[in-house]
Amino acid sequence: MDFSLNDDHLALRDAVQRFCEGEFPAEQRGNPASPEASAQRWTAMAGLGLLGLPLPVEQGGSGLGAVEVMVAAQEMGRALAGDAFVASTVVAGGLIAGCGSPAQRNQWLPALASGELQAALAVNEEGARHDWTQTVCQARRAGEGWVLEGRKTLVLHGDSAGLLLVLARSGGVAGERAGLSVFAVEAHTPGVTVQGFDTLDGRRAAHVTLQAVALGMDRLIGDAGQAADAVEAALDAGAAALCAEAAGAVEALLTQTADHLRTRKQFGAPLAKFQVLQHRVADMLIALEQLKSMACAAAMAVEAGDPVQRRRLVSAAKMLAGQQGRAQGLAAIQMHGAMGMTDECRVGHYAKRLMVIDQLYGDAAWQRQRLATA
Repeated sequence: MDFSLNDDHLALRDAVQRFCEGEFPAEQRGNPASPEASAQRWTAMAGLGLLGLPLPVEQGGSGLGAVEVMVAAQEMGRALAGDAFVASTVVAGGLIAGCGSPAQRNQWLPALASGELQAALAVNEEGARHDWTQTVCQARRAGEGWVLEGRKTLVLHGDSAGLLLVLARSGGVAGERAGLSVFAVEAHTPGVTVQGFDTLDGRRAAHVTLQAVALGMDRLIGDAGQAADAVEAALDAGAAALCAEAAGAVEALLTQTADHLRTRKQFGAPLAKFQVLQHRVADMLIALEQLKSMACAAAMAVEAGDPVQRRRLVSAAKMLAGQQGRAQGLAAIQMHGAMGMTDECRVGHYAKRLMVIDQLYGDAAWQRQRLATA
């Protein structure tokens, strides 16, 4: 595989880096902004073209692929930026673009690209861990439409999403891929209750309860009972983007830790003079190069479109991101000493984000099992 970036990729990287330096300054240390500031950032991301990066040109996007998403996500990871970029643009937007009807794509994708609308994919349910095929949320036919009943949990940025893409079972039993369908549900639809909460990294998620939610036939995305492959592809695209974000976060940790060791003195000498700490920084550099390479491999597999190869490489990359992200986050905290545990120190925020990335779209243990059966 050729992992080198071309001139267009480098230009995109530089543009996202400049944007993040302005909108996500280091002094904020990853702390969540006010709702007003978050809305302004989201609008600014749309103005830069990030929210339409992988969306079709016909619906206001840039029509770019997973490699370009990887480049942008890595820079966002360096700055603890991104907000709902992965959840709304990459996963939800990708699902609509991939299997939505022309009318559905024209209805929602331009609003996603312009920042007027956020979308969230609701697949997780209590007790299912990361196995979304265990869905028991029911979708039954009622006259000329559908009725949804059930509860979804850990919907990323679900409380800010105007459109919820709900995975429900229109046939089959829990654990089967057959019988799964995706429905587009507006957040203000009668019977929908959204309970938002903060996650470990200061971002947002929500529990979504659906009680006798009536929908028209036009709210079914794709064919009834045949959504499993499309959902899996969307989640893999999101996981690949998170692998790139993890690489960016570890790169920032490496830079900040090396700077700290060069300036902090103990026993009359900079910490960087101690060989054991030099070895630990070298380990971080090796881990970073592994993460970058696997993020590239995952993005290229997503773009290639071969489901078997995509599953294997995305699972391998996500497993590595989960393991090394947690390990390098804790190592950076330790090398910063007691100050690494404080809210004022930025490395702790990176460590939290890396721990959350591990849990999203399948943690390292789940990805290892998936890889073994791919």
